[in-house]
Amino acid sequence: MSNETNLEVVQSTTIPAILSRFQSDLLTHREAAAYLGVTPETLAVWASTRRYPLRFVKIGRLAKYRKSDLDTFINSRTISCGYRNSENEIA
Repeated sequence: MSNETNLEVVQSTTIPAILSRFQSDLLTHREAAAYLGVTPETLAVWASTRRYPLRFVKIGRLAKYRKSDLDTFINSRTISCGYRNSENEIA
């Protein structure tokens, strides 16, 4: 029994350390949808219809989203409210 207990302790402390080395900025479709504030279904429709130029990475059958691409998408969708700046230009 003591060997099994020690084995469990070793596994529970080494696995998170191993996984942390492989963390990336790639988000699942659920994480990306939550980040954008839409449902995963909406994100799937956007991807399949190419409604928006939202980039994703295909890994086998999975679609992963880079956080930087999501930020770029958000920035591209930003609309100014039409106020004029000090040079009388619409900002």
